[in-house]
Amino acid sequence: MAIRPPVDRRQLDLFHALPGDFAPRDAQDLMSWPFFSLAKSRRIRPIDFRLGDVFIRVEATPEHGMATIWDADVLIWAASQIVEARDKGLATSRFMAATPYEILTFIGRGVGVRDYDRLKAALDRLQSTTVATSIRQPHERRRHRFSWINEWKERADTSGRPLGLQLVLPDWFYAGVLDDAFVLTIDRAYFDLRGGLERWLYRLVRKHGGRQESGWSFEVAHLHLKSGSLSPLKHFAYDLRDIVRRQPLPGYRLAFEVDLGARVRLVFTPVTFVRDARSQGAQVVGVLSGEKL
Repeated sequence: MAIRPPVDRRQLDLFHALPGDFAPRDAQDLMSWPFFSLAKSRRIRPIDFRLGDVFIRVEATPEHGMATIWDADVLIWAASQIVEARDKGLATSRFMAATPYEILTFIGRGVGVRDYDRLKAALDRLQSTTVATSIRQPHERRRHRFSWINEWKERADTSGRPLGLQLVLPDWFYAGVLDDAFVLTIDRAYFDLRGGLERWLYRLVRKHGGRQESGWSFEVAHLHLKSGSLSPLKHFAYDLRDIVRRQPLPGYRLAFEVDLGARVRLVFTPVTFVRDARSQGAQVVGVLSGEKL
């Protein structure tokens, strides 16, 4: 794993977190590809994903494990701050300062001692996880290597009273967030989703399905590949059936269908269009039995 030189923070302007309860934003690249562990247990095994020209390798350290999709909530907070400031005409920076309280309340977490400790553990995983990718690289053979957080630290005054956190985001992430084409608003109910797979599915659906009346669909085997999950396909499909049964994704309806090639596909449809179809007497795709998967 490559060792990165420390960032000279003196070359970066410090951006202080904005107050207010504004819309959460997510980076589309993070929504589309397997960048995070979907498991709550510690993952050390790398994600090694290749599809066409897209290459992603995510590596973890034994000490901290791989950054999880719950840890990525910190990046959603950061993206939301940067976009909100940019839209208000304020200067932004990848060198950010905030209190743990500001981050935790934005991402729907508690603010007790355990929550603060979990936030610091998440920052450790984000900093120690290394990503190498071809995404957004102008030359096919080029790779960009970074960590989700270049560095972070806790601040305190001379008497030891906490003053908050400072963190430095990588160029790759920051540049993507500044480009409005690479950012989407997400439903705040996303933070209430408990399972790693359903969180990943929501982000994928929001990215690809958007608000299109026809929604979107993926072959189940392709979903398994894109998730980066360590679960065998059979177990992955079982978990998908449970999600379809519960319908936890805010704003979307999920169903299975079999295409002309006899492949099982997961269909995503915005809830408003599902209701419209039902009111017009259209047929809504049902859930296939477990044996079909």
